[in-house]
Amino acid sequence: MLALKRLYPLVACAGIVMAAVATVVGQLDPDPHLDPLNLTIGEYAVLDRGGAVELAMASLGVGSFALVAGLRAARASVGVAAERLMLAWSTALVVIAVMPATAPMYDYVSVAAFVTVFVSMPVAGALMVTRFQQDERWRAVARPVEWLALAGGFGLLAITYVALPGGQVLIGLAERVLLGAEVALVGVLAVRLSQLTWMRAVRLSQPVWTRATARASRAALSGLVSEHDYFMTGHK
Repeated sequence: MLALKRLYPLVACAGIVMAAVATVVGQLDPDPHLDPLNLTIGEYAVLDRGGAVELAMASLGVGSFALVAGLRAARASVGVAAERLMLAWSTALVVIAVMPATAPMYDYVSVAAFVTVFVSMPVAGALMVTRFQQDERWRAVARPVEWLALAGGFGLLAITYVALPGGQVLIGLAERVLLGAEVALVGVLAVRLSQLTWMRAVRLSQPVWTRATARASRAALSGLVSEHDYFMTGHK
């Protein structure tokens, strides 16, 4: 069970890194007819058959599930509401990744999933801030989480404006900036969870090393005392 707890943050970090790499790779050789600045992420995924978007979403979703499990195992003070929002975010990412564009009701499900993705994490981050400020273990990331949640909130307002009165001009850019802030928020949580999990593992193993070091020190000290007594006796 302890090994599984240590595995959660590693899976979370690996999923986030893989999602970032897949996103970058997907933009290296884009179709000249695809404009990521004016196409939504969903539209880009449908038109670009390389699968980079789907891989990024799947990796991020799996990593986020591992993050939630790790936070729960570490008894992090995220709160029930924030945890459920993170589960909704993770589920929506996986749905976006695995649902084929030819599936019935795809447009409606896709829109609902993306709305869940864009709304869940900024709200979850905002709910975590106060709890983290009161928890010594998580106080170090309270301010970054606050700023990233605030950035997500502004991004959500920008998407709302662009999607409605803005005529969807640069909606792709707005979505990607918001998603970037959310990924950064998840990344901060994953890194802090890794630090706390592995620091605890080191502390648990520390007594063994302490005892071994103490025994070695006592043996060395005993040897020095014996040599001192020998030379002192010889001089007499």
